[in-house]
Amino acid sequence: MSELGIIENGAIMIRGDRIMWIGPTKKLPMREERKEESQVLDAVGLELTALPGFVDAHTHPIFVGARADEYEQRSMGKSYEEIAAAGGGIATSVRQLRAATLDQLVESAERHFRLFLSHGTTTIEAKTGYGLSMEEEWKSLRALSVARSRSRLEVIPTFLGAHAIPEEYRQARRDYVRLLTDEMIPRAAKENLAEFCDVFCDSGHFTLEESRSILLAAKAAGLGLRIHAEELKRSGGAKLAAELGARSADHLECVNDSDIEALAKAGTVATLLPGTAFSLGLRRYPPARKLIDAGVPVALATDFNPGSCYNLNMQLVLTIACSHMKMTPAEAITAATINGAYSLGVSSRVGSLEEDKQADVVFMDCGDYRELPYFFGVNHCVAVIKKGNIIINRLESM
Repeated sequence: MSELGIIENGAIMIRGDRIMWIGPTKKLPMREERKEESQVLDAVGLELTALPGFVDAHTHPIFVGARADEYEQRSMGKSYEEIAAAGGGIATSVRQLRAATLDQLVESAERHFRLFLSHGTTTIEAKTGYGLSMEEEWKSLRALSVARSRSRLEVIPTFLGAHAIPEEYRQARRDYVRLLTDEMIPRAAKENLAEFCDVFCDSGHFTLEESRSILLAAKAAGLGLRIHAEELKRSGGAKLAAELGARSADHLECVNDSDIEALAKAGTVATLLPGTAFSLGLRRYPPARKLIDAGVPVALATDFNPGSCYNLNMQLVLTIACSHMKMTPAEAITAATINGAYSLGVSSRVGSLEEDKQADVVFMDCGDYRELPYFFGVNHCVAVIKKGNIIINRLESM
């Protein structure tokens, strides 16, 4: 994770949506095309760093409204769990989403997608999870489908009907789990509206056995597996992820050594979300150093959502990972690019700058990659290329 393959004074040649050559500028092949058939982004003298576009492998972008009042309550001493027990938390976003129209959801998602791109993220995993009924989860999936069709951002959809037990099923948990396993998950797979299925396996959400049945149903339906695990308490979710061959176990603030060993043996990616602990004001962060030293592939993601982490800037996540989890800047960049892509099964085409890979390139206004986490609180991204198309270019104003 520390080997970035840095090229000083480098150049990238793109044809169509692919990288056709990358290396030192002095070795740049002669272009056969006439000048008028080519576009050039000239950063000579600007001391920029070119990176693969960030791959944010854990986001919740399908929502409307915000929960600033809950943020204020937390700043005054209330915990996330206390707010949820009083009817806030995920339940608030569920009420807001159910009151929204499809068009309102699409408009909100499109705004979020533009902000991802403007900060250098070119691929995201996007979860549902604020509908929690057949009708409302399908409204969310349709909104996600429409928004991704209109955006340059590459979006990989995940069905998260198992985000929480909805209020109307609080006294009938088994019925809701059965609805998920027998109807909602098979439908999401059959209609090709989701590539992954996720479950929140933790205290106050889904039990270990409920999570197992949900993930087994998803596996039978042909969906990839992801899991929210060991965030609030140690629930057994990490070992379940390893047992079932999940692509990713996410959060992991409360894992122990045996959980880490299981993840390493299974090759399951640990997707860490330090922005959430930071936003909630917690002192416990995922044990990144232990995971890396044990050979677990570690990814970083924002956990962008309206409640516990209202942030979609991966540059800030790098800062928190380095300052609070003691990852090196190189490890953090690897975790935010190729490892995130690997967790989503797309690392053969995105997540690194290599010949014949998809041309997803972002340019950061810093001459040293270590400045990305070091100089925090600003947006360093000045240009974005997605699939060979220049979609953001602020270089001319520099």
